[in-house]
Amino acid sequence: MVHDIVQKVMANMQISGSVSGMHGVFKDMNDAINASIEAQKKVCTMTLDQREQIISLIRKKTHENAEILANMGVNETGMGNVGDKILKHHLTADKVPGTEDISTIAWSGDRGLTLVEMGPFGVIGAITPATNPSETVICNCIGMLAGGNTVVFNPHPNAKKTTIYTINMINEASIEAGGPDNIAVTVEAPTLDTSAIMMKHPSIHLLVATGGPGVVTAVLSSGKRAIGAGAGNPPVLVDETADIRKAAQDIVNGCTFDNNLPCIAEKEIVAVDSVADELMNYMISENGCYLASKEIQDKLVQTVFTPKGALNRKCVGRSAQTLLAMVGVNVGPEIRCIVFEGQKEHPLIAEELMMPILGMVRVKSFEEGVETAVWLEHGNRHSAHIHSKNVDHITTYARALDTAILVKNGPSYAALGFGGEGYCTFTIASRTGEGLTAAHSFTKSRRCTMSDSLCIR
Repeated sequence: MVHDIVQKVMANMQISGSVSGMHGVFKDMNDAINASIEAQKKVCTMTLDQREQIISLIRKKTHENAEILANMGVNETGMGNVGDKILKHHLTADKVPGTEDISTIAWSGDRGLTLVEMGPFGVIGAITPATNPSETVICNCIGMLAGGNTVVFNPHPNAKKTTIYTINMINEASIEAGGPDNIAVTVEAPTLDTSAIMMKHPSIHLLVATGGPGVVTAVLSSGKRAIGAGAGNPPVLVDETADIRKAAQDIVNGCTFDNNLPCIAEKEIVAVDSVADELMNYMISENGCYLASKEIQDKLVQTVFTPKGALNRKCVGRSAQTLLAMVGVNVGPEIRCIVFEGQKEHPLIAEELMMPILGMVRVKSFEEGVETAVWLEHGNRHSAHIHSKNVDHITTYARALDTAILVKNGPSYAALGFGGEGYCTFTIASRTGEGLTAAHSFTKSRRCTMSDSLCIR
């Protein structure tokens, strides 16, 4: 039934014409921005309780539409898997902070009262990826609306239909809760040109980019305040003190979640020599991993990279079964991940693939492992993971990697509140320093002082 609904929705959203009946969708980027400006004038006068009523309905609709959005994302982009995307939507609805993240600091003394409050930027411009199209839009909208903002999206063109459906859903939630239309807007046909219009518009004072290094560099070069959530190549280090059997399970579960699309997912393994064979054995014998021979590795390199060395987009976010079929190896769906051992310079190890391919680098010692992991992370300061029972090792590794996210003795997705504590986000701004963004990230600090008054002590 869900499949039929998705097919009908996709068929009705032929972007060659207009998207009739869709809230927040415009032909022209300037019209979209103007609508967002008008909506923000209303949003900024709303109480936190009124904003939270809209957010509550966004959460409800996200739960109700989780299967449809997951299917649409996979059907349109070809990336990821439906089951994990359903989980990601429920996680977004449950664990992305709303207005509870907006707080006030107060000082009271002999000379009066001073408040520091979080105020809105106004209209925010956001660029979103094809890897997590609807999840990122919902996550951004909840946080940005909580802060009193509206948002203009320029989504990845390969995910425009999924994004448009999501934006329409968000605006329907606002209208049903008594809020304005166009709290989130976009254009029917997003391009580099529409992105440029958005970034240069004088009424947009904050830009938020979730995606590859290209879009992050673009917003950071805009001359405006920007939050950039870019690339990572998260290593996972396994030392001699780790629970090897659990480490194997956690690493494969984290790597294969949504076919390795999350930027925080394990991309390569660094294992101390004394435990490397045991780790590889558990991954293959108990966790659905396929050990690739040198011949298969070479074929994978030729397949997943273009002749110019770029990633083959037809391979990104595909399953291990699909990737192996591309190189002439037929396996069943029980094979979740492709593993092999190689040097750190191996292209399937050194490059961020966003595919369930895990190369393992064998090192002589923990110290060599840290140096190797730092090299592999390439200074992105995004995410890194470790399996160890040695607190000193964990501390040394955390300081050396200096990443926005570090997961100890668990799968990578624990960092997003899935099997771990804390809130969820899909905009992780390692490059600009905000880390895991939430409503507070999309506000500016405002200080208000009452001199020589309101102190009653």
